[in-house]
Amino acid sequence: MAKYIFVTGGVISSVGKGVTAASIGRLIKSRGVKVSIQKLDPYLNVDPGTLSPYQHGEVFVLQDGSETDLDLGHYERFIDENLLASSNVTTGQVYSEVIAKERRGDFLGGTIQVIPHITNEIKRRIGRVAAETGAEVVIVEVGGTVGDIEGQPFLEAIRQMRKDVGRENVLYVHVTYVPYINATGELKSKPTQHSVMQLRSFGIQPDVIVCRSDYPIDEALKDKISLFCDVEKRAVIPLVTAKTVYKVPLILEEAGLGVFISERLDLPPEPDLAFWRHLVAAIERPKPELRIGVVGKYVALLDAYISVREALFHAALAQGYSVHIDWISSEDLEKGRGLERLDHVAGIVVPGGFGYRGIEGKVIAARYAREHKKPYLGLCLGMQVMVIELARYALGSDEPNSAEFDPSTKYPVIDLMPEQRAISEMGGTMRLGVYPCQVVPGTRAAAAYGEPVVYERHRHRFELNNQYRDLLASAGMVFSGLSPDGRLVEIVELRDHPWMVGCQFHPEFRSRPGKPHPLFSGFVEAAIKFAKSNE
Repeated sequence: MAKYIFVTGGVISSVGKGVTAASIGRLIKSRGVKVSIQKLDPYLNVDPGTLSPYQHGEVFVLQDGSETDLDLGHYERFIDENLLASSNVTTGQVYSEVIAKERRGDFLGGTIQVIPHITNEIKRRIGRVAAETGAEVVIVEVGGTVGDIEGQPFLEAIRQMRKDVGRENVLYVHVTYVPYINATGELKSKPTQHSVMQLRSFGIQPDVIVCRSDYPIDEALKDKISLFCDVEKRAVIPLVTAKTVYKVPLILEEAGLGVFISERLDLPPEPDLAFWRHLVAAIERPKPELRIGVVGKYVALLDAYISVREALFHAALAQGYSVHIDWISSEDLEKGRGLERLDHVAGIVVPGGFGYRGIEGKVIAARYAREHKKPYLGLCLGMQVMVIELARYALGSDEPNSAEFDPSTKYPVIDLMPEQRAISEMGGTMRLGVYPCQVVPGTRAAAAYGEPVVYERHRHRFELNNQYRDLLASAGMVFSGLSPDGRLVEIVELRDHPWMVGCQFHPEFRSRPGKPHPLFSGFVEAAIKFAKSNE
């Protein structure tokens, strides 16, 4: 039977539950135990795919094409495992399933209630993770904070799990915020006490309290939290804000959390964290800085580009550099502002996105990179604007565009495939999840990957229009990655450019610390060369 660690949050949101859950996963995996992680999101949406990045940050896409919460990106990067659709559950999914069963008559006319029907469905979905992955330990993060009305069925479900699988197989970790009152110079434990009181009112007594703070937590405060919250003092774990999230597993291990979990769940006591210690040491070591410009429309909310940021960080670290990202608004560029900022970076990244807003600014960034021979990496939409820009250059016209942004354009260089047009619902036209890509020998893509066939994660609707391949090729575009049947263009690059590459997929979702994605590595290497040549 699998063992379960349930991670809840209190006091405020965005306190670091996701990173804490991911770090616990790393500690467990370092003990040779197979682990998986699940996020329970109490909001009523069915999945994050239709949520605005302003509200929920990036949509992280799994191997199987599931559109999930950004915390799953943290999970995959920390435990280095590919997660499945079962790892992200929302209230919308739960209620949709229960209502569908009721409509089919599965409940034989019985009255449908939150308890037991909704809680049973939540528990079924928790159990699916262990069944599908074979994990010995499943970490389950409950989104939001204790007291949110929509989160109550999830708290009841995880309370019942203690009875269903046995107390010896369940551990509750509560992550709270300990605020600092500047006027008195004090850290206050009262919000944590109230948060734990509310959690206990749902029948859950936390076994561990992780205390997030911007200031060190002394022994006296740990004593107080232990006494008032009825938790062993050694299970009161201080987690002071770290300079890098990758240090959190080591902080938790040094605070004794790994040993405590091992004792309570009967896991191997000794971790092997040599790789992780080497990683953190490399991060903390002084390094030359590489300045990269990321051009997007969500730059005011950096959660929208977490995976892009981390992929750049991984690639630069592997080559002995720290990366400084200059977040450049594509909307500013199209209004004639901030163009000079592109002069001061060693490379330009244009990430994915949907909608027309800011598109012309991204086209300007692609044109700048082409004309100034500056390294460029286009991700999904970033590849498409690279194609649009080159088509405009080849035709000497601003008319070429994507049919997504201008349905009446005379030159739809980016368009739906013929078979997509037959599908009336927008969701049915998305290409989601892993697809194979054959890499063309002798190209920059081939040099980066070093293998003939790769598998990458997609999240997009429109494709490069094959009718314009000849035009684009005559202007210097190389189609360096194709679907196995040759119908879909997956990677493009410019022949007479040091390194200008665009990909239809999202390579950032595969990047891991110590295992940077090949395209990001190739881009960063080119940016380093550019920076050195312009010193």
